[in-house]
Amino acid sequence: MTAKTAKKQKDHLFKKGKSGNPKGRPVGSRNTVSILLDNLMSDEAVALTKKAIKMALDGDGQTLRALLDKLLPNRKDNPISIKLPKITTTGDLPKITASILQAVSDGELTPSEASGIARLVETHGKAIEVAELEARLTELEKHMEKR
Repeated sequence: MTAKTAKKQKDHLFKKGKSGNPKGRPVGSRNTVSILLDNLMSDEAVALTKKAIKMALDGDGQTLRALLDKLLPNRKDNPISIKLPKITTTGDLPKITASILQAVSDGELTPSEASGIARLVETHGKAIEVAELEARLTELEKHMEKR
């Protein structure tokens, strides 16, 4: 019995590569539930906001945290000021990494800040290495042409 039903239903499935709605969902359209919730909240938004602020001021830590999370965005990174030796060749890289490690041990940098700086130094070191290899290759090509 189920085999017969499956065969009948197979003929009515969407064709492969054909959408039931080729234009797709209209841009900016919203779910009915979202619209209803917005309508419910808009009527009481001011009262709810005042209540939440009062609760936070009365010492409700969770409400205070929720309000602060909405009002104050999390800072992703803070600017760091650290004196590092100049990098001109790949031979300078150990001096830089030593400076970074020293800054961590002195408490000037956190380990995560040092990790970010080390990644930047590594990227810069690779760029220097490529430039040095290109210069050496150019010099070798010139030498080979003279022969």
